[in-house]
Amino acid sequence: MVADAGLMAIGAGIAVGVAGIAAGMAEGSIGSTAVGAMSKNERFFGKGLLMTVIPESIAIFGLVVALVILFVFNN
Repeated sequence: MVADAGLMAIGAGIAVGVAGIAAGMAEGSIGSTAVGAMSKNERFFGKGLLMTVIPESIAIFGLVVALVILFVFNN
């Protein structure tokens, strides 16, 4: 039983960690492109801001998966 709880905790940590790294990489590339577009034309501010926020859903999905692992599959 104790080993199962440890493995579930490791799985939850991996889910959040990988999702966070993926979201950070996506935000970095999208953010730099959005700033470049806004420097050319200020009308792209709203679209650039929206496109920068969208990758955060990846991190939220990782958190949801971790919570499901920890609380739903807990015996």
